[in-house]
Amino acid sequence: MDTDVQRLRQMSGLVTPMALRVAVTLGLPDRLRDNPATAHELAPELEVDPLALDLLLGHLTTLGVAELTDDGYRTTDLGALLGADAGNGLNNQLHQDTAAGRADLAFIDLIHSIRTGEPAYPVRYGQGFWTDLAEQPHLRDAFDRQMNNRVRDSIPRIVAGFDWARFGTVVDVGGGHGSLLAAVLAANPGMRGHLVDLEESAAGARALFREHGLADRAEVTGGSFFDPLPSGGDAYLLFDILHNWDDERAHRILARCVEALPAGGRVLVVETLGGNSEFDLVMLVHFGGRDRELHDFERLAAAHGLRVESVTQVAGGRSLIEFTR
Repeated sequence: MDTDVQRLRQMSGLVTPMALRVAVTLGLPDRLRDNPATAHELAPELEVDPLALDLLLGHLTTLGVAELTDDGYRTTDLGALLGADAGNGLNNQLHQDTAAGRADLAFIDLIHSIRTGEPAYPVRYGQGFWTDLAEQPHLRDAFDRQMNNRVRDSIPRIVAGFDWARFGTVVDVGGGHGSLLAAVLAANPGMRGHLVDLEESAAGARALFREHGLADRAEVTGGSFFDPLPSGGDAYLLFDILHNWDDERAHRILARCVEALPAGGRVLVVETLGGNSEFDLVMLVHFGGRDRELHDFERLAAAHGLRVESVTQVAGGRSLIEFTR
């Protein structure tokens, strides 16, 4: 019984998660990686209270992400994984002034989401997640980097696991900086691509396509997927898009794809088909969305005259659902 109580206490505690997030936000893992320092030395530099900082560093030492040396506190190898250049996405996820780190703080109002079915993000920040990204470019940039990091290792398997070459042109709807579309085009020289995303992300996609020598086969349009989409695509791709939205807005996105779809065209939806309870709560609190099961997608699609043609397991737990009229 005591073990179970202790386990529940550890699971419900906020101290350690917030200590790690504050450490990342202050830049401690990088600052102390090769230059140990005491709390009193660091405090003026970071503009924080020295006693409070010493308490934070003490807990980070208990966690094993810092250690106390003769010269002061130093980042351990474990703590180095929280560094900005560690390449694992943790820093971008935990920093309180990035899109994900900021959004996670809305979990303090999870009860609002459970009571209403609506996101908690606007309760904390006064407006929705996507509005914040539109108004604060550094949040948009952090979000795009987070998405790139999430799919980076999965892209080769997604490209290899589906017959993309049968489509002359794929329109990547909400394609971010274009990492997936670039990989698809590179593997299929006879294809063309057209990426649509808000201008801040579209600019990054243009640069990526130029960098990979794909600018002659990859067109980019800055705009919202709630507005009319470019015509001329044989397939309209929604990669990790619909889970970010409630059913009402998911219908609006699908309607735009169908509106642009030619006879014989396809809508390709790549999503995880349910199964991750923690991620579902993240989608709810951040956006009011969720991962859906196949029958949920069938129901959404049927309202737009679409039916499932095939379901292909691709990578990272994701499935590619191909819809046709």
